[in-house]
Amino acid sequence: MTTPAISVRGLLKAYGTKTVLDGIDLTVAAGTVTALLGPNGAGKTTAVHILSTLVRPDAGTLTVAGCDVLRDPDGVRAAIGLTGQFSAVDGLLTGEENLLLMARLRHLGAARSKSRVTELLDQFDLVEAARKPLATYSGGMRRRLDLAMTLVATPSVIFLDEPTTGLDPRSRHVVWDIVRRLVTEGTTVLLTTQHLEEADRLADQIAVLDGGRIVADGTPSQLKSLVPGGHLRLSFADAADLDAAAQILPGSARDESGLALTVPSDGGIGALRSVLDRLDAAQLEVDDLSIHTPDLDDVFFALTGTTQPRDRVETKGPES
Repeated sequence: MTTPAISVRGLLKAYGTKTVLDGIDLTVAAGTVTALLGPNGAGKTTAVHILSTLVRPDAGTLTVAGCDVLRDPDGVRAAIGLTGQFSAVDGLLTGEENLLLMARLRHLGAARSKSRVTELLDQFDLVEAARKPLATYSGGMRRRLDLAMTLVATPSVIFLDEPTTGLDPRSRHVVWDIVRRLVTEGTTVLLTTQHLEEADRLADQIAVLDGGRIVADGTPSQLKSLVPGGHLRLSFADAADLDAAAQILPGSARDESGLALTVPSDGGIGALRSVLDRLDAAQLEVDDLSIHTPDLDDVFFALTGTTQPRDRVETKGPES
C-alpha cells in the first residue's frame, strides 16, 4: 500500500483542563487535498501547528512525509511548507527580497535562490510588483506572496491555515487555482477553512472537527449524503397530470399552486432514472425537473455546534 502523506493516530492535546484535541485519527493520501472543516475553537489550527512541529502533542502517533513528528522534527520541517492565518511577509522588504530571504533560510545557494525566486514571481503573477514595497500590495497579492514563500523549497506537503480569510472573491479564486495546480504537480495539501464553498471546491476529503474530535469524514458527496433533505422537484402542465403523478410516486409532497411534486431522493442517477421511468410508463410528461441535494452548509450545521461529545459518523466506502 502507498504510504500516506500524513498519518495521525490518537492525537491528544490539552491546555490545563481544556482538551483541544481529543483522540484525532486522520489519514491524508499523497497528492490530494484534505480540508479540516469546523467552527472557531474546534482545534483546526492546533492540529496544523502540531503536524508542522510548532506545538508538541500530549499523545499520539504522527507522521508527515514519512517522518515521525516527534522523533524526526527536522525531517518533517524539510518536507513541508506552512502558510498561517496571518501574513508572514516582511513589510519592510519588496516581494523579491522576501522570497530571496526565504531561499537563504532554506539554504538553496545563490544560483538556485535566484532561479527559484524568478520562477515563483512568474508563477504567482508578481513579476511587475517584484521590486515594489509591500505597502503597495493588495491583500490578494500579499497572500500570493505568502504562498510563494511557502513553496520556495518545493515541499511535498503544505499546510494552509485558512488561506483565503479576508480575501475578496476574485483573489480567493486565484488562490484556489494555485492550490489545484500544486496538487496536479503531486503536492499534498492539508487546509483548514471555515469557507464551505472552499472545502467543496478544493477538497478530495473533508474531516469535520468539532469540540476537539472528528465527527465525520469523507468526500464532499459522502458528507452531503449524511444529511436528509435531498429531493426532486417535478413540474407538470396541468392538475390532471399532477394527480396522476402523485398516484404513482407515493411519499411525494404536492404543490398545488405550482403544479409540482417534491419527491424524496438522494439525487443520484439511479433514483432519477427510476422516477422518470415510472412517469414514462404512465405516459406522463414533466414540464420541468430540478434536483436539490444538501450542501456543506447543511452538513456543517447538522454536525457541529453541540457541546456534547459526538461519536464519529461513518460515511460510505469509496464512490463508484
